[in-house]
Amino acid sequence: MLKGWRERLTPTDVVMWVIGGGLLLMIIIGSTATLAAGIYAGRHWFDFVIFGLAQGSIYALIAMGYTMVYGVLRMINFAHSEVFMSGPYTAYYVAAAFHRSGFLDSHPILCLIVIFMVAMAVSTLIAFLLERIAYRPLRGAPRLIPLITAIGASFFLQYTFRGLYGPGFQAYPAVGILEGQWPLFWGLRILKFQALVIVAAAVLMLALFTFIQRTKVGKAIRAVSEDKEAAYLMGIDVDKMISTTFIIGGMSAGAAGVLYAIMFKQVHFFMGFIPGIKAFTAAVLGGIGNIPGAMLGGIFLGLIESVGPSLFLDGLGIIAPYQLKDAIAFTMLVLVLIFRPTGILGERLAVKKA
Repeated sequence: MLKGWRERLTPTDVVMWVIGGGLLLMIIIGSTATLAAGIYAGRHWFDFVIFGLAQGSIYALIAMGYTMVYGVLRMINFAHSEVFMSGPYTAYYVAAAFHRSGFLDSHPILCLIVIFMVAMAVSTLIAFLLERIAYRPLRGAPRLIPLITAIGASFFLQYTFRGLYGPGFQAYPAVGILEGQWPLFWGLRILKFQALVIVAAAVLMLALFTFIQRTKVGKAIRAVSEDKEAAYLMGIDVDKMISTTFIIGGMSAGAAGVLYAIMFKQVHFFMGFIPGIKAFTAAVLGGIGNIPGAMLGGIFLGLIESVGPSLFLDGLGIIAPYQLKDAIAFTMLVLVLIFRPTGILGERLAVKKA
């Protein structure tokens, strides 16, 4: 057994494991030094975790769009970040109109429902048109062609919305009922908008997972993901299921966009790029093509971004550790892919289908 393992081990494997081991050692040393120094109290760690859960929930909702499209078409829809941007940016004008009229303050729950519906409708429409116009005609083309098309569609949507809505940042109106904090226990508190983001994202993720696992349409989508030709022979409308996949991804991206706008209080035409990259990273972390993996990967990435800079770097004397949160996030991606190349949950058929 040891002899066979040695034969399979390549110099590249050795280098990657050395890099992974070095990074892991630095993380352990930094975390130990931070905790030993007692720089942060328990309430600070609680705040870091809550912010990470809220941010990770948004990543998870976006990542589900990436992972579902990959599961069905074996392509990365890089225009999904603009699907995420289009909904909340359009809904901003509805929210601003409600705010100017005073309707947002007098009927905040109704206004929030309308804002979510507008954002989800716009993102769903954009996702549907992308599939019908940009991707469906290229379904039989070499795999590089749809990838280039997705990148082109991303730039097209970015600058279309820049032309329509302008290049500036727009401040999302504050919702009165989401201002302030709720007391929890032991003197700990949670911001109201963070609670909304976490609960709403959890409900949406549970609803999506239940839809895919329990409904006939969800089973048909999974059948198309497994084998398009066999699904077609069994009477499943493959084109309809693929369109449905894009529609579901668009709806989750639109909802995630509003939660992002509520949390960070601004929208702009480029707002989808960084969250989109992070969500794609989350999908890879969890195991691309795996819906529970995308959820887990998003939460994991959000927590690492929030907790990691303070935990790993403060004890090492880094002056501005939070400026390195993106570097830490992608370092964790490297570590996961070194020790588990298929992601945290992985996809059993990844090697066969890739």
